[in-house]
Amino acid sequence: MTQTTIELADRVQSGLCPGSATLHLKAYALLRTLNVELLRHDSATLTLERWCEAWGLASPARIVAERRHGPHVEPSLEQRGLLGVSMTDAIRHRRVGLRCGDRVVSEADNWYVPARLTAAMNRELDTTDAPFGRAVRSLDFRRRTLSSRLLWLPLLPASGADEGSGAELASPVIPHHVLVHRAVLTRADGTPFSLLVETYTRDVLPLPEPQHRLSVAAAPNASMVRGGPASVTCRMTNRSPS
Repeated sequence: MTQTTIELADRVQSGLCPGSATLHLKAYALLRTLNVELLRHDSATLTLERWCEAWGLASPARIVAERRHGPHVEPSLEQRGLLGVSMTDAIRHRRVGLRCGDRVVSEADNWYVPARLTAAMNRELDTTDAPFGRAVRSLDFRRRTLSSRLLWLPLLPASGADEGSGAELASPVIPHHVLVHRAVLTRADGTPFSLLVETYTRDVLPLPEPQHRLSVAAAPNASMVRGGPASVTCRMTNRSPS
């Protein structure tokens, strides 16, 4: 059988491998790569900016927090325990959509202890759309991930589904939410000051519109294959963001 290699250019505008099945496998590999990068670094904001820059998702690749105003959401007893505060300690809740260019790549809920931030930090968080990580960067904070969960898998073969290997997540369409992280931010001395729930969207994946919203039935054709239709291997020519 002839083996065909498709080299992917280092910018999203250059296109992807043909066929939604292949596109979704690539999207899943990229999602796992992003998950590893988020787990490796303390600042999700900086990690997302590096990711968007590396994949050409926006220029400039700068994360902006869009405030989502609504009623205050009280932290649970478990959340207060993770933050190391009593029932009477003040907790603020901030909900944002993190946007890079025209893509909202993450939706985040943040419960934080204002008494453990500076007055200037609290003022910036109250009055601007600065991402939380940028507002508190001078704390030299550390991130402790509590959980990391993929919310989507490419459609599995019947044998894989029968074995229960994530069949409940398998879908021929990439859903809006693809990954969720729960994490605690601590100061350099280990004092927790923020609890985050970050839900990443499919717009964080470098898939050209409208292909990442197509089902398998609407797959693009295989016109970009060089050398024959037999067996296709995709190889990314750019390095993953560090």
